[in-house]
Amino acid sequence: MKNAFEAIGKDELRELLSKNWMTHDAMWMKTCVEKVGIEKANEINKTACLSMGMIEIRRIADLLGMDKKDTFEDAKAILEAALDIIKPDFMAFSASFPERGLFRWTWKENQCFAFIGMKKMGLIDEYQCGIFERVKGWLKGLGVPFEMEPSVDRCMMNTEGRCERNFNILLP
Repeated sequence: MKNAFEAIGKDELRELLSKNWMTHDAMWMKTCVEKVGIEKANEINKTACLSMGMIEIRRIADLLGMDKKDTFEDAKAILEAALDIIKPDFMAFSASFPERGLFRWTWKENQCFAFIGMKKMGLIDEYQCGIFERVKGWLKGLGVPFEMEPSVDRCMMNTEGRCERNFNILLP
């Protein structure tokens, strides 16, 4: 019989690790809110997500030997590879490149795990999204100049019933 690690598939492992990480993320946020309040917890969470994203994307690029980041196509290749590795099936978002220079991230209506979790905790009206700080961290970690639209402070799923960000990648 195989050992436990060899017995599970890559997709099953990604799902397990992602679910465990999301549970940690939720419990961390809940504890921060209890200890320091929602305003400070939002600030800490966003800073941590940005920093983590910068480290995460460099690790993925290094692992895959993808060190060229000079053009939109270079950045696109790394981002697609990263998403292929880390995106679990349970996360209901799409990430696409609908045109040259544009990276779009869209959540399915009412399916964002952070929106659902913060709503259950009764914090959704004050919650500031950290998910896009992670994506901003990817781009900053790669040294890719970009602009994000729209720039919002609160949970867009809560305030507008939808959530989407466009990252205009400013590379040739």
